[in-house]
This record gives sequence, C-alpha cells and structure tokens, in this order.
Amino acid sequence: MSEFATFQDFYRYYLGEHSNRTCRRLHFVGTSLVIGCVLMVAVSGDFSWLLIALMCGYGFAWVGHFFFEQNKPATFRYPLLSFASDWVMYKDMLTRKIPF
Repeated sequence: MSEFATFQDFYRYYLGEHSNRTCRRLHFVGTSLVIGCVLMVAVSGDFSWLLIALMCGYGFAWVGHFFFEQNKPATFRYPLLSFASDWVMYKDMLTRKIPF
C-alpha cells in the first residue's frame, strides 16, 4: 500500500475508478454470481464451480471497466486491495450507501 496510508484511502481511490453506474452494476452482478457459484461448490462438492466463479467475477467487472468506465481495472495494480474493496463496494451497494 505504498501509495495509500490506509485501506480507507485505497477504497476512496477504488470508488473513483468505479464512478460509472453501469460498471458498478456489472460488478454487483458478477459478485452475486460468484456467491452463487461458491454455494454450488458447497452443495455439489464440484470444485469446477470455482473456475466459473472466477470467470463471472472478473468477466463482468472487466467488461464494465473496458467498455463503460474505460479504464484499467485496479486489480491489475492492486490485486488484494481491489479484491477486498469489491466486497466492501458490494456491501455498500446492498445497503444503499452508494447507488447502483
């Protein structure tokens, strides 16, 4: 976190990289599908759902960034912080703290 003193500092940057509503919505859909896929692993015991989860999570997010936000996903530079921030953003959208 050389550029960011705290996670909150990074999260503010992360939200700035997700200012486009369609991009945020695509993240929300992708993250929801990830949850569904993980549940499928738990129910079926079939770990191939984890590969599908990765494709859903990153696929929807990257479409949002490349076609709507028109920037590079923060995960390319900050993979762990971005992963954590995506879950915080998901929670913030669920609780209507940020619009989606």
